[in-house]
Amino acid sequence: MQHNAQEGRAVGSAGPPGTLVLDVTATLAGQAVPVRLGAQTWGTLNSARDNAVLVCHHYTGTMRAAGLNPDGTPGWWDDVIGPGKAVDTGRYLVVCANTLSNVQALDPAVVTTGPATPHPDGQPWGGRFPAWTLGDLHALQLDVMRALDVTRWHAVIGPSFGGMQALQWAARTPELAPRVAAIAASPAAGPALQGAFAPLLRDVAASGGLEGALRLISLFGFGADGLARNFTATDFGAYLRSRMGVASLPHVLDIGRAVLTHDLAQVGAADELYRRWRAGGLHLLTANVTVDQFFPAAEMRAFAEASRAAGVAHTHVEFPSPNGHLGCIMDTHAFAAPLRALLATPQPRAAPAGVGSGEAHD
Repeated sequence: MQHNAQEGRAVGSAGPPGTLVLDVTATLAGQAVPVRLGAQTWGTLNSARDNAVLVCHHYTGTMRAAGLNPDGTPGWWDDVIGPGKAVDTGRYLVVCANTLSNVQALDPAVVTTGPATPHPDGQPWGGRFPAWTLGDLHALQLDVMRALDVTRWHAVIGPSFGGMQALQWAARTPELAPRVAAIAASPAAGPALQGAFAPLLRDVAASGGLEGALRLISLFGFGADGLARNFTATDFGAYLRSRMGVASLPHVLDIGRAVLTHDLAQVGAADELYRRWRAGGLHLLTANVTVDQFFPAAEMRAFAEASRAAGVAHTHVEFPSPNGHLGCIMDTHAFAAPLRALLATPQPRAAPAGVGSGEAHD
């Protein structure tokens, strides 16, 4: 994976206060791509510039992690982000950026680059869009950090697909993310994703289009019990149609492909990762839903047991949820306290010289 940030890189305001847009030229799968990613911020960067928390969004999420959406509903992690909450915006600058191929690309306020967005020739990228990886996404988030003139993040956190991204920070540049929280994720895309969800998504999208794809994502996300709990008295079809209004099928499929590139073992052997985490003082929080159709809790439990045995400061919790995997968004009370505790851990030693500019981690 290569990534070049050329002189056009910039973060500029676009829209209401707290909204930023990152413009970069990135090398994705060997191809130079002009990338634009929108981000939302809450709170204030302190004078030491060491209180910024990167929040990574889930599969179908956007930069609207907190506050109110345009329709008046709360952001997807508003229960944990805000004044006095687990991620206290009175203490931290919280940053949430869209990923490449953001699913809600048809929302005019969601800035992203992917198959459905314009190629430099004016036509959609379509199948020409490079097959980016979680490593490429990490590099783009490094650009967000640099553009904000932040030496390193106070923490990197996120649920589901966002938890995968947080774990990539732990594996690739732990000195730039001394506190990492991965909620409802795994150290690698396991059999449920590789052997079941991904093939089914391709098949269902081919026959049922966007509605079929979102229906499948909802089934894996809520599980049967969660669907019964949330939609017995409401119209599941209406829920799907409301999501279809802003979702792009090519983007749904592209993120579905990209999640399969998540595997910490491809970044480094477990023993080497543990050594680096122990030596650098990384604090790691993982939390898993006990009944999860995407990320079986046993996958992370085994990883956590091994990392703790190796001396890593790794807190692991598991919790039941009537909302299945989506408990990572809908049942935040189950992990809010350990998340608050993670952010309050003492600051480890300073980041190595040169790392903040990316010199050591291209």
